[in-house]
Amino acid sequence: MSPTPPPPRPPRRGRYPLRLRRHPVPWQRQTPTWRAARPALIAGALKRAQARPSGNWYVLGAAADVRSDRPLSGTPAGVEVVVWRDSDGRLVGGPGTCPHLGAPLADSPVRCGTLVCHWHGLALDGRPFAGWEPLPVHDDGLLVWVRLDAVGAEEPTDAPLVPVRPPLGPAVAAVWRGTGTCEPEDVVANRLDPWHGAWFHPYSFVDLTVLDTPGDGDADDRFVVDVSFKLAGRLVVPVRAEFTTPGPRTVVMRITGGEGVGSVVESHATPLGPDERGRPRTEVVEAVVATSERAGFGVARGLAPALRPLMRAAAGRLWRDDLAYAERRWRLRDAGRFPG
Repeated sequence: MSPTPPPPRPPRRGRYPLRLRRHPVPWQRQTPTWRAARPALIAGALKRAQARPSGNWYVLGAAADVRSDRPLSGTPAGVEVVVWRDSDGRLVGGPGTCPHLGAPLADSPVRCGTLVCHWHGLALDGRPFAGWEPLPVHDDGLLVWVRLDAVGAEEPTDAPLVPVRPPLGPAVAAVWRGTGTCEPEDVVANRLDPWHGAWFHPYSFVDLTVLDTPGDGDADDRFVVDVSFKLAGRLVVPVRAEFTTPGPRTVVMRITGGEGVGSVVESHATPLGPDERGRPRTEVVEAVVATSERAGFGVARGLAPALRPLMRAAAGRLWRDDLAYAERRWRLRDAGRFPG
């Protein structure tokens, strides 16, 4: 038997962050990936991800969206929830239905840390009152989580399992939210298929090679890829990245080589309950935390207010396609026509 060739070296950080593709391959002439993207491999990684505990925690949204004058609301697992900050700035939250006559608390203002129902003035400060009971909530500095033990049906944990991130202070972070007609597993399955990147998103990814995939006995599922982020024309940023699933509804992409080592993209899939036609809905909450050791990155941090809308727009463009991918997958599954 011939010896196994050593794995390719990760992209090196050069003097400049950008590269010029010397011999770009046209989209239609890139190497097909359909044989490597085996349905059984993706399904196995998805099944193991779904078996990981969540502690009954669901991502609700961005911490920055919890404003001083209004709550942040949502329907994780079909449950109406509101969160806000009390007079000490502490995150509090609970059911989004007023216990008095059922008003939607999501539409009510916050005054001096108190949520005041706009129907009859019932005031809530985050403590049990008039039949309203708080829920466990968590602010990790970037995202807001809520624990729903009644629907999670798992052993609850004191806090959610937050992926390891670069320190938020020196990083540039942005959060994007979008909703699709599908289930969380369809979103996670999309992220566990790295082979589609350069075919389905040629405007963002080129020269993608999957270097490593998880096996059935792996405790820590990990997909490793070399890929170049496309900027303009032949200008690209080559990186090595790994994809992992720390929980049943979360996929984390982490850069491990090339530019921006340590940067992460967290994709969280939160079920929202059915729409008016009984179809499942899932919200994707994607957090991007970009970092770099380059001295010039300080300029990017200074421009963070201007960069965040651009980061959200880039995420939205990708998810426009990926949610279509996830929705198509759900429709095929619902009709009993999904391959494999």
